[in-house]
Amino acid sequence: MQFSPPLKSARLIQRYKRFLADVVTPEGEVLTLHCPNTGAMTGCATPGDTVWYSTSDSKTRKYPNTWEVTQTQSGAFICVNTLRANQLVKEAIQANVISELSGYSVLKNEVKYGEERSRIDFMLQADNRRNCYIEVKSVTLAEKEYGYFPDAVTERGQKHLRELMGVAASGDRAVVLFAVLHSAITRFSPARHIDPKYAQLLIEAQNKGVEILAYKAELSADNMTLIEPLPVVLSPVITAEQ
Repeated sequence: MQFSPPLKSARLIQRYKRFLADVVTPEGEVLTLHCPNTGAMTGCATPGDTVWYSTSDSKTRKYPNTWEVTQTQSGAFICVNTLRANQLVKEAIQANVISELSGYSVLKNEVKYGEERSRIDFMLQADNRRNCYIEVKSVTLAEKEYGYFPDAVTERGQKHLRELMGVAASGDRAVVLFAVLHSAITRFSPARHIDPKYAQLLIEAQNKGVEILAYKAELSADNMTLIEPLPVVLSPVITAEQ
């Protein structure tokens, strides 16, 4: 995914009201950006970080500038626009980057499914193959080398896992794909310390046939691409001190 036109940079002053952020440009102008992220954004919105933002040419938008990427003061790149996760996964599937999801001829978006009236992010189809239902989650919470999901309690995410277990029980493929959008993350684990119910449901889902994948994006202020799988660690790590 190439950013076109190129993103512009500014320094973060503060994020507030979930969907807004104030920044100051290199020229000293203070702008208010739209923040397309409903999560806690822990570690992604520290005042003083570099914000890379896009600008819409729409005349009707109250806030034409959108926060896309954070460059932390330690040098890590983080995509905070959660809408980009699905775009990256779609590109990766079509380019056969995700080997586990290759070999399908049809890709559909936002297909209705499940007993709880959900919409799946992607459904893959091919002759003589089971349908493949894929739920995409964006991972930006980093603690040391681990990436965690969710960064806040997510009843919606819990519902998606229940729906995917139903898909697996019906005989189709069910996949939850964690798109890791933080350059410092080298492995993925559910955030048991934030949402223990989601973490337990993820283990239950795997035991009932749901496939769990994590793929990391290569990130910069110019482009983003999913490039490689990461290890998935579902059980908590026990140290010698414990």
